[in-house]
Amino acid sequence: MLIITRIPTTECAPEDLQSAGNHRFECRTCPYQMVLDRRYYERKDFEFKKADSVLGGADSWKNVDKTEINCANGGCESQKAYFKQAQIRSADEPMTSFYRCVECGTEWREN
Repeated sequence: MLIITRIPTTECAPEDLQSAGNHRFECRTCPYQMVLDRRYYERKDFEFKKADSVLGGADSWKNVDKTEINCANGGCESQKAYFKQAQIRSADEPMTSFYRCVECGTEWREN
C-alpha cells in the first residue's frame, strides 16, 4: 500500500519547493517513490458479500439431507427441514447446523 508523504526539504532542489511536486507516493516495504506532480483523485466503491453467498449461496442447498426438527417459524407446523453442517468456529467448538424448512423455506442455525 502506498502512502502519501511530504518530500523533506533536504531532498528537494530549491526550485522544486515552489512547484506542486512536494508530495510523493511512498511504499513502506520497498524503496519505491513517485513524486506527485498533479492532483490525484480516485474513489472505489466496494460491494459487500451477502452472508448467503459466503456460505455457498442457493446451490449449497442442493442434494442435502432432511431431518425431523420443528420449524423455527412459529406459524409453520412443519417438522421436517433440510440441513447441512459447517465448521465456522475453531476446531475445538462443535459444528454449526444450518436448517431450511421443507414447507415455508425459513432458514435458521443452531450451534
